[in-house]
Amino acid sequence: MGVQRTGNGNSVPIWIVDAFAEEPFTGNPAAVCIMDGTGDREWMQKVATEMNVSETAFLYASADTAYELRWFTPKAEVDLCGHATLAAAHILWETGRLSPNSKARFDTRSGRLTASLEQAGIRMDFPAEPVSPITPSQELIEALGFIPRYTGQNRMDILVEADSEETVRLIKPDLELLATLGCRGVIVTSRAKSNAAYQVVSRAFYPSIGIDEDPVTGSAHCALGPYWTKRLHTDEIYAYQASQRGGYVKVKPQADRVLLTGQAVTVLAGRLLV
Repeated sequence: MGVQRTGNGNSVPIWIVDAFAEEPFTGNPAAVCIMDGTGDREWMQKVATEMNVSETAFLYASADTAYELRWFTPKAEVDLCGHATLAAAHILWETGRLSPNSKARFDTRSGRLTASLEQAGIRMDFPAEPVSPITPSQELIEALGFIPRYTGQNRMDILVEADSEETVRLIKPDLELLATLGCRGVIVTSRAKSNAAYQVVSRAFYPSIGIDEDPVTGSAHCALGPYWTKRLHTDEIYAYQASQRGGYVKVKPQADRVLLTGQAVTVLAGRLLV
């Protein structure tokens, strides 16, 4: 089935990491599975379904000091995932597979991604995913329960600006209706309260790929960064994703790239018996 032997029988090492988290059981959990070589897609999807976290990252070392990296939700493979990339980089440094001074380099469906270990956390270099304005559909308005201040879309998601942080925090969207919109997911965002320690708040919903609400979404900030730095007339934002678990992301757009910085905590290490 494409499962890779690792020197300990027919098993592979696997970890659960809370990404964009400063302490355990916050942020966004990701599973990280390091293989000796390429895995079978069907097997990887079954493992991701078994792990039942928003993303499982599968990686293996390639010839040029980079790692091949793929991401799976419990239902589907995806093109871009920030928190599972952060988790994968964290494990490479924590297990000594990379030295702290070395960059983590990943080849993915979204091109070459890199991560570096900084004093403030792990900084990832991702593609910017700016949105273009669209007219919100009646289905979108009905699913959200309010008329957006702004609606935009990129190759993956719809981004909706709400009138206040309170609206973002209290929204209870119709997830079944959101799943029919023909996109990966919907990001709902607003400016933060004036006394908040962050400038931007958001929540992200991905029912079409098996994630009703994602706790903290790195790839969503590839859209949120370009959107809010332009509106707030700043070159960097500190953002909070207001899910039940919650998590913080520092976002700095640079031309067609976005630098995402966050922390990570390992909560489980073991071996996957197959």
